[in-house]
Amino acid sequence: MIGQTIRDLRKLKKMSQSELAKVVGVSQTTVTAWETGKAEPSSSAISSLADYFNVTTDYLLGRPEKKDDNTKTADIEDDDVIFTYEGRQIPKEDLELIRRIMRGTRNDIK
Repeated sequence: MIGQTIRDLRKLKKMSQSELAKVVGVSQTTVTAWETGKAEPSSSAISSLADYFNVTTDYLLGRPEKKDDNTKTADIEDDDVIFTYEGRQIPKEDLELIRRIMRGTRNDIK
C-alpha cells in the first residue's frame, strides 16, 4: 500500500524513480522495490518522503485520519455526575424532569 502511495505521489510530481531516489538518498532500485511492494522504506525514509511530498507519515502509511474523540458520555441516572448547561449546573429538579421525559412519563409534568 505504501508503495502505491509513493508511486502516485512521485507521478504527480512528474518525477522518475531515479530523481526520487536522489531526493531521499537511496538507490533507484530501492525506490522500485518500495513501489512494487518488495521492500518497505525505513522510518527515516518515510519521514523524508513525507517532508518532500508535503504529506503526513500517516498518509504515506495509509492510515485514516485520526478521529477527534473528545466525546464524553455520562448516564443521566448517575447522581455522582454534575451536569451543566451553558456553564451552569442543572438543578436536581430539572434533571428529574429530563429523566421523566426520557422515560416517556410526561403525564406527571406540571
